[in-house]
Amino acid sequence: MFSMACTATQITQDIINVTISADDQRYEVRIPSGSTVKDALTSAHLSLGEMDRIIPTIDTVLYNGSAVMVTRIREEFYTEKVMIPFEHQEFVNEAIPEGESRLSQSGVNGVRENTFRRVFEDGIQVSDTQVKSEVITKPVPEIVMIGSQEVFTSLTIPGKLAYLSAGNAWIIENATANRRCVVSTGDLDGRIFSLSKDGNFLLFTRLSSEPNSINSLWIATVNDNPAKIIDLGAKNIIHYAEFSSDSKMVAYSTGEWLDTTPGWQANNDLYEIKISSSGDIGEPELIKEAGSGGVYGWWGMDLSWSPDQTRFLFSRPDGIGTIDLLDSARKIIFEITPYQTDGDWAWVPGVSWSPEGKSIYTVNHVTPNENKTNGSQQFDLVVIHLNSGTPMTLVQNVGMFAYPIVSPTNKNLALINLDNSEFLDENAFSVAYLQAIYPAASETSDYRLFIVDGDGSNRKSLFPEEDAGGLKPQHIAWSPMALENNDTYAIALIYNGNIWIIETGNGIAHQITGDGLTSRIDWR
Repeated sequence: MFSMACTATQITQDIINVTISADDQRYEVRIPSGSTVKDALTSAHLSLGEMDRIIPTIDTVLYNGSAVMVTRIREEFYTEKVMIPFEHQEFVNEAIPEGESRLSQSGVNGVRENTFRRVFEDGIQVSDTQVKSEVITKPVPEIVMIGSQEVFTSLTIPGKLAYLSAGNAWIIENATANRRCVVSTGDLDGRIFSLSKDGNFLLFTRLSSEPNSINSLWIATVNDNPAKIIDLGAKNIIHYAEFSSDSKMVAYSTGEWLDTTPGWQANNDLYEIKISSSGDIGEPELIKEAGSGGVYGWWGMDLSWSPDQTRFLFSRPDGIGTIDLLDSARKIIFEITPYQTDGDWAWVPGVSWSPEGKSIYTVNHVTPNENKTNGSQQFDLVVIHLNSGTPMTLVQNVGMFAYPIVSPTNKNLALINLDNSEFLDENAFSVAYLQAIYPAASETSDYRLFIVDGDGSNRKSLFPEEDAGGLKPQHIAWSPMALENNDTYAIALIYNGNIWIIETGNGIAHQITGDGLTSRIDWR
């Protein structure tokens, strides 16, 4: 008998030898063939940090004699504080005698914190780079006022005359020699600069340091010394912000910043903010939602509060209309042929309410029948009675930048009946406007100051004289009351960067400032 024994064949897996270099040591490990780098590290009881580098990669399959290299990497952060030197700024100050200088604000250095990242490989530093820089404390500039006071005869004036000079706001009160700086931040951009009717507040815009932002809207309490300045929280104010006639509210319209010319896109909206007598501000109330704004709506429109505060007058490149405060209804009262500028700007006609709010004075872009192109160079001063909407031409060819503005009434109120509606006698007030020296090229022309009665009569040239250089286009300001010396109203304007006051009764002109830095004015 034969017996046979069956024995199972035993298969043994090949073992490979691998060397690992890590932490300044060499590890010899024996692992089964087909193992990966990860298996070799596990066999050597080695772990990897998040930043450690390994060659070859963790999933690489190893062979006999393979070498694995682990590089330990760590990082550390540290900060350094460095000083930011303060700037030295000089501003011309007419309240200081010429040749003198005074320190208005002491400079304070700022602090910048720089953060650095160091990288170490196996304990050896391989890089040291800056990864962050942050201003911890902003430097405060040193401000020195340089005297430029010139000898001008002091003139007694009614109310307060505010002016913008070198980014700062000044107030002249009672007499032209009595002036003081109320906002000295040096960053007023001049887009908005107006006094409340009671003269207690100054409304202005300041350049913004925030990215993708144009400016911000502020008020200053001008009766306080020093004045308190208050941020209204409104941004990107391009054309319009104004106090109501009772000085209790501010209305404004906004835009959006753009990195292409002209630098904004108008929203053509309208907001109100209530202002208490102490300067406390309420929440913005939306009066009119953003809209297209008609032809050239991207440029934006200008607005003006009616004397009775029941509606707003708006002017834009293609017309003039009203916005009713009760229902926000918008009504076009006068269509205008838009002027083709062939540039990155749009022409918007200046407008002014009559004292009783029943008529408006503005500029009409006239397109003759034989020339219906919107490049016409004829611009006429007109009055529009709001109940009819029909313009009546007062003066032809005044130029596109006439900016008419109605005076306070200079006679006892005299109401007349016109189309079954009472209007103020148009001889009871005057209209001041700028007359282009070259009306056929009014876009680039200089101008002269004229006044005319509300009905177009008694037209008179006031300033400057014909043989002198003209005025640059600007918004002028009437005195709030008559002058003491001749019982007539005066007009303040800017000529060669200086303030001049013109007596409308006799045409006498008074130079008030001499530094050549004034860019905006208002008189209340």
